[in-house]
Amino acid sequence: MGVDIFIYIGGFALLDTLSPTIIGVTLYLILTDNQRLTSRLFSYLLTVAILYFSLGIIMMLSLNYILEMFSDLFQNKIISWLLLIIGIILFVASFFVPTNKNKKGTMLKPKTQSLLSIVFIGIITFLIESGTALPYFAAIGLLTTNNLPYYYWLPIIAAYNIIMILPAILILLCYKLFGRWGNSALVNLQQKISSSSNSALSWIMSIVGLILIFYTVDYL
Repeated sequence: MGVDIFIYIGGFALLDTLSPTIIGVTLYLILTDNQRLTSRLFSYLLTVAILYFSLGIIMMLSLNYILEMFSDLFQNKIISWLLLIIGIILFVASFFVPTNKNKKGTMLKPKTQSLLSIVFIGIITFLIESGTALPYFAAIGLLTTNNLPYYYWLPIIAAYNIIMILPAILILLCYKLFGRWGNSALVNLQQKISSSSNSALSWIMSIVGLILIFYTVDYL
């Protein structure tokens, strides 16, 4: 396993830090629940990270199993061509993602501040984001094509998920350090994220597509 695979997967993980849903819920909790903020936010982030981590394990195990069953039909060369085609489709489709004309946008919010409600929002976030988790799926695809043993890819997936929720933790730390001085900046950030989710998706699709194209062309 070369250094390039770490660079590609690290890039995918950084792209996943742009999740408007995770950052949006984080900002909502910071601006509305100061008393139980830390416990509620970490409950939310852990719920999302654990579900994503579990999804990664399931995908790695199932993809490896499928490859073993159909090893004669689906060689790595064919998978690389498939990743190349997916990359081209993502790059082209990124130019056709409609812009969000609603300046206020839509924001995922818990109905109450109870722990159960926070965990439920974490599950909803996972269900929404996993359907468009293009960087994560691309990272799993790269790990699969390299045929890594579990003791290599397991910590990589764990590190990926830690990086994914890191911006939310950094936002919390900044809030703890600067308190109300940064409230106006957080409100502005919340509004921008809420109204630009489609734009973020377009950029992610474009970058993931390009990375897949460059990686697979080099491999082929």
